[in-house]
Amino acid sequence: MIHLFTASWLFWAVLSAGFAALTAILAKLGVSQIDSDAATFIRTLVIVVILAAYLVISGKFRAVGPVGFRTALFLALSGLATGASWLCYFRALKLGDAARVAPVDKLSVVIVAIFGVLMLGEYLSVKGWLGVACITIGALPVATA
Repeated sequence: MIHLFTASWLFWAVLSAGFAALTAILAKLGVSQIDSDAATFIRTLVIVVILAAYLVISGKFRAVGPVGFRTALFLALSGLATGASWLCYFRALKLGDAARVAPVDKLSVVIVAIFGVLMLGEYLSVKGWLGVACITIGALPVATA
């Protein structure tokens, strides 16, 4: 039963949301006495070390194998976007309240939905678009409070 639950995208998405919430709070505490760009660098180093250790321990480090050009290109572009996002996020946390920064950052959900439809040909039902609208409408009062 537990394996079925942990194989679910929802399980991992909820964990992701929980860790993202911790990220905001811990980053806000960590960035208070340091430049936001330096804080992003330290965070990135920790991520690299932890992920490398995980890949070695799980035996996945050697299982990567050859990577095609298209895959490498999109992963590299994703890495650049991630780095830019983190630099902006830490700067926003340095300047603003975590409780206001995080909801605006989560507008990425809205942008992903729009990009998913426009660029990936994905489909959202009316109910899905209603959810996207609610996220947008919900983030705005928190950000301007």
